[in-house]
This record gives sequence, C-alpha cells and structure tokens, in this order.
Amino acid sequence: QALPVLFKHWLKNEEVEEGRTAVLQCELTKPNAPVEWRKGDTVLQTSDKYEIRQEGTLVELFIYDAEAQDA
Repeated sequence: QALPVLFKHWLKNEEVEEGRTAVLQCELTKPNAPVEWRKGDTVLQTSDKYEIRQEGTLVELFIYDAEAQDA
C-alpha cells in the first residue's frame, strides 16, 4: 500500500509590495506528486498572472504583478 503524500514544510505567509512577484513554496514527501494551487474554490492555472513550477519534491507558485486582491 502506497504512503500518502504529505507536506514536509508548510506554506509561509509572504508579503510583497504591489506590482512585485510573490513566490509561495511547499515541499512534499514524494517527488512529482500532483498538486493543485487554489484561491478559495478557484483552481489556479498557469497564465500571465500565475506560474506553477514543480521540481522533485519542491512546488512553487509565482504570482506576478501582485495586488491586494491576491491575498
């Protein structure tokens, strides 16, 4: 039976100035596990606003041109 994927390190609150890029990171116990980034009920997709990178156990969300509503 496969072990579940867990967070090694949880997300930390990040503060950035408006117009800058915010970077959120988490680390998982298994490499390349599927991850969904959400804001409320909305699943975030790669776009001009968001970039999602995953390398091994590290998963990152870049929020470009951050605004107050991105909180």
